[in-house]
Amino acid sequence: MSELTHLNAAGEAHMVDVGSKQVTERSATASAQIRMLPQTLTLIVSGGHKKGDVFATARIAGIMAAKKTSDLIPLCHPLALTKISVELTPDTDNSCVHITATCKLAGKTGVEMEALTAVSVAALTLYDMCKAVDKAMVISEVKLMEKLGGKSGPWQAEDAAI
Repeated sequence: MSELTHLNAAGEAHMVDVGSKQVTERSATASAQIRMLPQTLTLIVSGGHKKGDVFATARIAGIMAAKKTSDLIPLCHPLALTKISVELTPDTDNSCVHITATCKLAGKTGVEMEALTAVSVAALTLYDMCKAVDKAMVISEVKLMEKLGGKSGPWQAEDAAI
């Protein structure tokens, strides 16, 4: 395991200097899920929610969140993202929604935090829009699935030993 890069020799937090790094194509994909009552999922999928299109709102929230990651997470670099996709897939068998986000750029630092922020905020938005009918929803399994590019090269979740 490598050293923590956001701490200096005195143990103080600082933003990593990426100025000398090479610009490379980078991408990251993260996922999350939100479990809910079957009738809540039916309400969302049928379009019968009085607040409107829950999936569209959550997708936009996830995209906006990825763009604001450096404002939310200390020490994250502001990035010029070239692509953000947020997909929401209902799973009626398990009464949940699977959320996946992919962020891309050509830059000097990775986009893992942006993808993780996107899925987290999309899930929180689903919760917010549906909490009046289902306060017991559970957001879980927020994780990085894959990252590509950069000095460390490709990484996939199945490669990790947790």
